[in-house]
Amino acid sequence: MQSVPDLQKSMYTVIDGYPCVRLLNLSGEIGCANPGRDKVVTPIIRFRNANQLARSSAVFVSLDEIQELFDRISDDSSFAKNVGGVLVESRTNMQNNITEFSPAQKFPEVEFAPYKSVSYEWNPIGSGIMWKAYNFPIFLLSEASSQIMQEIATKNERQKNAYTADVAEFDLVMQTTKSGTRDSESCLREQTCLPLGGYSVWSSLPPINITSSNQSKPIILIVASMDSASFFRDKSLGAESPISGLISLLAAVDSLSSMDGLGDLSKQLVFSVFTGEAWGYLGSRRFLLELDLQSDSVNGLNDTLIEMVIELGSVGKGFSGGNKTFFAHTAGVSSATNEILNAFKHAQDSLESKNVMIATASTTNPGVPPSSLMAFLRKNSSTSGIVLEDFDTAFANKFYHSHLDDMSNINSSAIVAAASLIARTLYILASGSKNLSSSALSAINVNASLVEEMMGCLLNCDPGLTCELVKDYISPTASCPSHYVGVVIGEPSSTPYLGYVSDVSRFIWNFLADRTSIPTENTSNDCSKGCSNKDEVCIRAETNGKGVCVFSTTRYVPAYSTRLKFESGSWNVLPSNSSDPLGMVDPVWTESNWDAIGLRVYTVQDATFDRFVLFGGIAITILAYLAIAITRAFITKALKRD
Repeated sequence: MQSVPDLQKSMYTVIDGYPCVRLLNLSGEIGCANPGRDKVVTPIIRFRNANQLARSSAVFVSLDEIQELFDRISDDSSFAKNVGGVLVESRTNMQNNITEFSPAQKFPEVEFAPYKSVSYEWNPIGSGIMWKAYNFPIFLLSEASSQIMQEIATKNERQKNAYTADVAEFDLVMQTTKSGTRDSESCLREQTCLPLGGYSVWSSLPPINITSSNQSKPIILIVASMDSASFFRDKSLGAESPISGLISLLAAVDSLSSMDGLGDLSKQLVFSVFTGEAWGYLGSRRFLLELDLQSDSVNGLNDTLIEMVIELGSVGKGFSGGNKTFFAHTAGVSSATNEILNAFKHAQDSLESKNVMIATASTTNPGVPPSSLMAFLRKNSSTSGIVLEDFDTAFANKFYHSHLDDMSNINSSAIVAAASLIARTLYILASGSKNLSSSALSAINVNASLVEEMMGCLLNCDPGLTCELVKDYISPTASCPSHYVGVVIGEPSSTPYLGYVSDVSRFIWNFLADRTSIPTENTSNDCSKGCSNKDEVCIRAETNGKGVCVFSTTRYVPAYSTRLKFESGSWNVLPSNSSDPLGMVDPVWTESNWDAIGLRVYTVQDATFDRFVLFGGIAITILAYLAIAITRAFITKALKRD
């Protein structure tokens, strides 16, 4: 060893993992944090060997035991008070061993339901454990770190009565804990947290001429979500819910963009991808407010022209008996919803050779499932809309809002089928013709290779966001994707500083701006100095520093709570308003700040042994002193005698 870092490396093993962090709302806290201002240091013990915890311990638990652990914590206070931290094991092909795991609620975001049957269980297996507060740190370990922890736990078991033990050191100290700010209003006031949120994206096909006052085409609004949630902040892939729907939407846009005569369609197609939907429908509710305010972020969009809303939900598991089956969940009965259903049937018939099936969801359902459409319906109950899902009465996704909802939980051919169905349905609706020829519809084909490529980009670390498709548009800041919404940094804007916009939002903006654009003779090949036409936007600016100006109506829309206002450099919570029923139930989610998050393990001596060494040392010192004193006295006496 030649330096202090070498010594530290030999003493401490840094553990890779994904933390559960502290989130707050107006009524309190959820999530995880160290109980105080200091790091937690505690010995590691397997849960299956922890019948009783005599002292504070880091409980090492496999995922198939995690529900049992949290039930024990909830029911046994003497056990719970000695839980110093929790380490959750990862294993390869975890889903092969676990058939279901959802830490979400049985009716996610029930407070926004546009109907009274709030006891309905859309997610029957939901345990709700991610919606509780824990005053101890919890980490999901990486597969490599799980193996290290297995060895350490085994070593501790073998050396149960030894004078040394391996301990975990948790550094998960939250600023809200240190300052005592235990809800969103107080932590925003003390600036120990930031609001959850980000940037949604919308784009029209074909582009809208915003300089023209003649915008009278009815609008078909097609929506999907880009964010998910999980117990562990940075392990929120959401492959089935909602990314399968997002990929279907992007693939449908790609297939429609190659059609001729889009400008002659009788209705305007507008695609919107919201973020923050897993946390109180932040994106869709803010989008609706911006429409009311007619802000710059929705410039060119007239909400009075929105005729119908079609949402792409979870579509990655749409298989049943060899057919690719999807369910249309309708918001009431109206001529517009009937028109959508008829268009779906027409599109299904055109895809007969591909065994794509569409069915109307059961009439016993209380209404639409948890979806962005709920926000539209709560604002205007007469909204005509449909949510396309791969389930009828309950989620088909057995890993809803779990880190296990990854690429192995979905099927690319189901996403291709959903994209094909929605693309042809939209063309039928937008054309306004009930007698479109089969040849016209057969020209709309979804690129299956593009779907598989997007799955690899958005749902895997290899290649992840460094895939060629993403790198063609942006310079990603990370390789491994995570679809956690994140926090809003700085003042929200319709033209945000791109460093404050997530990789996924920037990719979606560039992809939609590119695919929905139309070529113009005056388009510049370089937009480093901006685009000359108000109807143009600059795409691919990150990849070469120059970018290209294209004629496209694509916008960023800030996504954050409608109860929040940014002024004078800080966030303020607005008082509730009875005229805004959605604002009345808005939790106003925030995330605590922190200085650092870390986890490491090392070996320590037992305190009893330390005391034994201390007292032994003191005894030896005293005996040595006495021996020296006696010896000196004896020698002195002997010398005097001589």
